[in-house]
Amino acid sequence: MTESPLLSAVDLTKAYAGVQALKGASLELRAGEVHALVGENGAGKSTLIKIITGAVEADGGEVRLRGELIAHNSPRRAKSLGIAAIYQQPALFPELTVAENIALGLEPAGRWGRVDWGGRRRRAAALLAQVGARIGTEVVAGELAMPQQQLVEIARALGAEARVLILDEPTASLSEEDAQNLFRVIKELRARGVGLIYISHRLEELPLVADRVTVLRDGRTIETRLMPEVSRRQLIQLMVGRELSAVFPKRAVELGDVALELRGLGCAASGVSDINLRVRAGEIVGLAGLVGAGRTELARVIFGLTPADAGELRLRGRPVVIDSPARAIAASVAYVPEDRRRHGVILELPISANITLASLARLARFGALDFRRERELAAEYAQRLGIKTPTIFAPAATLSGGNQQKVALSRWLVTRPSVLILDEPTQGIDVGAKSEIHALMTELAAQGVAILMISSELPEILGMSDRIAVMRGGTIVATLDRAEATQQEILALALGHKLDEPIPQEQAGSAS
Repeated sequence: MTESPLLSAVDLTKAYAGVQALKGASLELRAGEVHALVGENGAGKSTLIKIITGAVEADGGEVRLRGELIAHNSPRRAKSLGIAAIYQQPALFPELTVAENIALGLEPAGRWGRVDWGGRRRRAAALLAQVGARIGTEVVAGELAMPQQQLVEIARALGAEARVLILDEPTASLSEEDAQNLFRVIKELRARGVGLIYISHRLEELPLVADRVTVLRDGRTIETRLMPEVSRRQLIQLMVGRELSAVFPKRAVELGDVALELRGLGCAASGVSDINLRVRAGEIVGLAGLVGAGRTELARVIFGLTPADAGELRLRGRPVVIDSPARAIAASVAYVPEDRRRHGVILELPISANITLASLARLARFGALDFRRERELAAEYAQRLGIKTPTIFAPAATLSGGNQQKVALSRWLVTRPSVLILDEPTQGIDVGAKSEIHALMTELAAQGVAILMISSELPEILGMSDRIAVMRGGTIVATLDRAEATQQEILALALGHKLDEPIPQEQAGSAS
């Protein structure tokens, strides 16, 4: 006899301004199950989750909890029914303490509105203990690291007696150790009968946590399978609807002269020292290393955000001083930062304004912005990069993560850089969008752009780089040619091991 579902979403449809986000999507979740939900950006995952949590009303279809129809759903009603969602960016109040954040919406007002502060702290401590979080209840939430904030949100969901918990890209910003701790918490929740919907672009981690997986594509449910019965290659094919022949479409191009050269470069404030590196025109140099190795700090030094105080930076053979981003842009250096939501795009601005933001001087005539030229340029690059949007005048916040990354990238391509620094260019985006970004990188290299790519994904480093520079402790410890580099060699150098020294198996999978 088939077990009745804890939650079922059946034939959901939803349109936004004429764009059909869902076209009959369905999902079934059982008690004590971790159900993975995957699909490309724009496949409909976010809309489906918003309907389940009551944030958005469906145009058609139905959602049932334990067989009962959820009518007139809303965030308040979903929460009262035990449905909770934890997103990639935790929604805690940074000025409030951990105990106060956990208490919000959970505890009734006392007599005459008084708060039982002792009881609040004891309850928060008990809930934190359930998820294995060693966090003081009086710590201000804004002082917590990302994984700690996620655990506080999970503790709050447990306090609300959540029976359905949705985790949206929960490991995107976590270290390997923090991710393993999260997996342990998920396993304990599963054992208690909580049903979990697990959304992630990291397909390699799904077999570690999920029982079943549902694939969405173009707003439709394509297939649901048992996790042990589907391979990563099969998942990718289901997600994109075609055989993905090359996630890393690297091809050899003729290299030009040295475009960027660093000679003993250092910045005491950034912890970067004695950097020696060359990047030729048409070359992609991957910058590998563990978190804290100094990769992003080096990118910021090159771009003038934290100017160098030692050594020499040369562009096309000439020594230059880059002490500000304006100087970097003038010298034909571009930088796409890691955190696209904070530094890559301005979510409130239209897509067109985001694309042209670094090129306003080119678009100004007699001190006034040429709006017609701005529209033409934005439309040209939106089409060139395949940015999926009904209009370039829509706010950047309406785009999926992969399309936001394309907007951030197009802003700097408009400046026609000779040196392009990409910091985690495909972090948090789906496999189809990754392939498109990689194809664009290959095209830019063929046009003679020198690319310095920072990535925590070793397959990306190995798949897209001509050479790989490995950083540890704020300096480059080795540079490897593409043909000789392996994951084991890169990780050994990043960890400070000798190349012939065996690496513990549990460390050999990631350099994130």
